[in-house]
Amino acid sequence: MHANRYNIIMFNINGIYMKHLRSSSAILLFSLLFCFILISCGSASNKKAENNQDNEDNKAVAILTNTLPIADPFILYHDGIYYAYGTSSDSGFEVYQSKDLSLWKKHEELALNKADSYGDKWFWAPEVYYNADNKKFYLYYSAEEHICVATADSPTGPFAQEEKKPMREEKSIDSSIFIDENGTPYLYFVRFTNGNVIWVAELEKDLITIKEETLKQCIEVSQDWEKSMATVVEGPSVLKHNGTYYLIYSGNHYQSPDYGVGYATASSPFGPWVKYEGNPILQKPETDLVGVGHGAYFTDKDGKYRYIFHAHASPIKIHPRTAFITDLSISDKGMMSIGGNIIRPKVIQ
Repeated sequence: MHANRYNIIMFNINGIYMKHLRSSSAILLFSLLFCFILISCGSASNKKAENNQDNEDNKAVAILTNTLPIADPFILYHDGIYYAYGTSSDSGFEVYQSKDLSLWKKHEELALNKADSYGDKWFWAPEVYYNADNKKFYLYYSAEEHICVATADSPTGPFAQEEKKPMREEKSIDSSIFIDENGTPYLYFVRFTNGNVIWVAELEKDLITIKEETLKQCIEVSQDWEKSMATVVEGPSVLKHNGTYYLIYSGNHYQSPDYGVGYATASSPFGPWVKYEGNPILQKPETDLVGVGHGAYFTDKDGKYRYIFHAHASPIKIHPRTAFITDLSISDKGMMSIGGNIIRPKVIQ
C-alpha cells in the first residue's frame, strides 16, 4: 500500500514538472531531491518508533525498580507518617514509610521476623491496627496458611507473638480487622470451605481471641468475573460509611491478568451481604497494570479515602508484584468506585 502511494505521487509530481520544466536535468534534480525527502522522513519515522519502544522498555523497567516491592499491600497512617506493609519475604514482613505517599523509604529491620512468630514460611497479607487504649500496634497476617496476630510498641516493630501459635487451628488466610463505632471488634478472613470464601467472627476485647460461636460466612464466589481461573474471593477489608457496611474484596486467581476488586454491602457487620452488580470496580486500570487487587482502603492525612493494591510485574510476567495507590470514593447514592489518579510509589535510599 505504501509503495503504491509512493508511485502515484511520483507520477503526479513528475507530470506537473513536465508541464513547466523542459530541462531533463531539472527533472532529474527534482527527483533526487524528492527521494532524499522521503528517505529523511522514513529515517525520522523509524527513529521515532525506536524511541517509543525505548520509552516503553524504560517504563516497564521503572515499574519493577521504583514501585513498592510488596504484594497484598496495606497502609497505616499514624502520627503524620504512612507505613506500608505487604507480602515480600519468607523471613517475615518489611515495612516502608512515607510522608506523601509518593516517596518511600524502607526500614532497615523487618517489622516481623519469623523467629518471633508461628510458622516458618508463607508470610502473607499483613495489616496493622493501632489500639489507642493500650498504645499497642496489632499485626494481623497469615503464616503457613494460618491466621496470626503479633504486637509491638511501634509501627515499625519489632512485632512478636506472646504465644507462637495461630488464632485458629483450621487453615485460614487474609485476616483483616474492623472496629465498629460501638467499639466491637470483628475479624474478616478467608476459609477454604468452597474454594476461597470470606468469613467473619467477633473478637474478644483483647483483639486476639476469636469468638468461635460468632463465626459466620460473608460471601463466596457467585459472579462470573470471580472464577475465570479459580473459585476465589479473598483479601477482605471493611469500612462503614453513612450507616452502610462495605466489604471490599478481590476475586479470581491472583495469577490471572483478570484478577480484580469488587464490593458488597450490608446493614450489619455479619451481613447479609449483597454484591454490587457492577463488579469488578477495579480491573486492568491501565495498559501496564494487570492482575490488580488484594489491597486495602485507608484514610489519608486529609481524611480522604484511598486504596492501595498490587499489580503484576508486567502484562506478561507475574512476579515481582508491586504496589500502587489510587482513589476510593462513595457517591451520594452509596455506590463505591476505585480509580482515577494512580500514584506509582518510588522507593528512595
